[in-house]
Amino acid sequence: MSKTKLIINNNGSIKIEGDFEIMDCDGNVYGLEGRTALGLCRCGLSSNKPFCDGSHRNNFAHEPKAFDLPPMKTK
Repeated sequence: MSKTKLIINNNGSIKIEGDFEIMDCDGNVYGLEGRTALGLCRCGLSSNKPFCDGSHRNNFAHEPKAFDLPPMKTK
């Protein structure tokens, strides 16, 4: 099985690729109809949340740059 990738797109969605499933907060699985790639909304404007429908165009600006998180806190 290959790794699942999340790609943070410039001024847009989070693209997810690979072998994955998406569940709502109650544990119900979304029917993805065999898709192995799709976009998740991160602007909040999609009428099809949590999936991207392109509503962000000209209304959302963010150019992601990868960085390292600080070490996890331990008790």
